Amino acid sequence: MNSQQSHFRFLCSFVFIFFFAQAMAISLLALWLRSSLKLSGTEAGIVFSANFIAAMCSQPVYGFVSDRVGMRKHVLWLVAGLVTLCGLFFSFVYAPLLKANIVAGAVLGGAYLGVTFIAGSYALESYVDRIGRRHSFEYSRVRLFGSLGFASAALVSGRLFNVDPAINFFLASAAGLLLLGLLLFWRTDAVAGATDAPAPAHKVHLAEALSLLRNGQFWRFMMFILGVTNLYLVFDQQFPSYFTSLFADKETGAAMFGYLNSLQIFIEAGGLFLSPLLVKRIGAKRGLLLAGGIMLVRIAGSGFAVGPLSISAMKLLHSVELPILVVSVFRYIACHFDNRLASTIYMVGVSFGHSLGLAILSPVAGKGYDLLGFPATYLLMAALGLVFLLLSAWLLSPTAPEIATRSKPQGVTA
Repeated sequence: MNSQQSHFRFLCSFVFIFFFAQAMAISLLALWLRSSLKLSGTEAGIVFSANFIAAMCSQPVYGFVSDRVGMRKHVLWLVAGLVTLCGLFFSFVYAPLLKANIVAGAVLGGAYLGVTFIAGSYALESYVDRIGRRHSFEYSRVRLFGSLGFASAALVSGRLFNVDPAINFFLASAAGLLLLGLLLFWRTDAVAGATDAPAPAHKVHLAEALSLLRNGQFWRFMMFILGVTNLYLVFDQQFPSYFTSLFADKETGAAMFGYLNSLQIFIEAGGLFLSPLLVKRIGAKRGLLLAGGIMLVRIAGSGFAVGPLSISAMKLLHSVELPILVVSVFRYIACHFDNRLASTIYMVGVSFGHSLGLAILSPVAGKGYDLLGFPATYLLMAALGLVFLLLSAWLLSPTAPEIATRSKPQGVTA
């Protein structure tokens, strides 16, 4: 087996199992907080805010360390070890602490969930992109296995949740053990010979990473992340609670959410296979704007939805939006920034940007759900996102296909 096949198969397996664990642990987190622990929308918002504050603090470190260690598997070992603790943490630490003291529970839970499943997923995706660029395979072709893993978990998570939520959490721990097994027995060339590790002369230094803070293009990119893509993550946090409320009983709603989530992610996997072709044709900037537009239609449409059928149709739009978004993000970074800093840019510009926005918006959205209801809050989110989308259309830098189109003499067609 050659080096490219070895890396590709290892990463596909690792990504599938990690996202299976992520779905088992946090896809129904809002439902667990509100139905099992009886937290209000505002209290659930505080919990989500704590998760993203913790993720925000760890993401720049993840990014810098990833750029320093290159293709070695240090970050993967850390993430896999933390995933293994999921069942014990939720059952014996997180739930009792949230019931006793919401602030203490949110802080400790935020530290674990933020580092493991939020920042950890971004660190894994950045690692995949790094190896994909080195070995000439598409990031999205590996990432689609993550969608399949998430969908596989979503297919059964709703039913298992109705039996006992702890089953889901311990299945996540079992997946963590599989991740550790993969890392223990799979020897890639980066481990065996360190030939893929960056040469000392090309290692990233802290001053280079900090120089991004003086880069105007970086801040324009981060504005899109903060103002547009953050909204879909805030929207998704407590969406399961709204979704289940549209059914005759919460048990039916939870099961149907699992089935719909699974269908959505299987479609998403197909989108991840095809989206590189679309983004290559239209350019990364237009890909970002297209994904943002679909995202806002989904959020606003959910505000107008009147029953299970219409709300389900809006949720399925996520399977179109996400593949275009993730491919466009990595293409945009590759086009406009130093590739040696790719992990830092992704972990700070995207991951840190998400966490910063979510730490601010999660409690605000939770308060909106309590005071205004879900539909009205969704419409306000969409209106805010539209403002930032229009600003991004003006401020983001064009990518190669767009530059080529603009530079053609008048009358010349493609």
